[in-house]
Amino acid sequence: MFFDPLWLLFAGPALLLALFAQMRISNTYGKYSKVGNMRGITGLAVAKTLLASQGIQDVKIEGTPGRLTDHYDPNTKTLRLSQGVYESPSVAALGIVAHEVGHAVQDHRGYLPLKLRSGLLPLANLGSSLAIILFILGFLFRWAGFLWMGVFLFSAAVLFALVTLPVELNASRRARVMLSSAGLVNVQEMDATKAVLSAAALTYVAALLQSVGQLMYFIFSALGMGRNRN
Repeated sequence: MFFDPLWLLFAGPALLLALFAQMRISNTYGKYSKVGNMRGITGLAVAKTLLASQGIQDVKIEGTPGRLTDHYDPNTKTLRLSQGVYESPSVAALGIVAHEVGHAVQDHRGYLPLKLRSGLLPLANLGSSLAIILFILGFLFRWAGFLWMGVFLFSAAVLFALVTLPVELNASRRARVMLSSAGLVNVQEMDATKAVLSAAALTYVAALLQSVGQLMYFIFSALGMGRNRN
């Protein structure tokens, strides 16, 4: 009912990139999750080793259901590892765990972009939810004011995605340094972990472009609706 073909012009390319990124991370993870690492250590052991190497003692490590659901929660200082990583001695587990430990290191050292992202999260979630309602009302009643309010609220989600990208790239850089410094990878495994981390990074690039494309579409729609009323 509300579909506008013009939306494809703004959001379509980023959507295709997002689909490609999801396929790439799924295929890369699937490939290297079947390759054992040289030390035969699990994701849990990798997490403990890397946290200790960084002098971090207040982070809990837990298992969490799902596939590729690994994440670090700065609010509870908890590192949660998915079922396929927690007990897996795979090469993929090395990169994924090291990346999440990278976030723990960011938190431990007061990395400003991580603090900013954590502060923006509630606003971004609320803003994106309310923005969708306002966009629908704007198109339904043909009132640009609703669209502009939605644009303002949705901008928080775009800002969150913008801040997220450097946070994730920094965590991946820290991951590679930590794995090398701790002697947990050889040359071939480092190449494999880089492939896993690069595939994951592409998903965040796609998310940012999706948010920007969506925002630009609504701005264009609001401008067009405003001109039509005048």
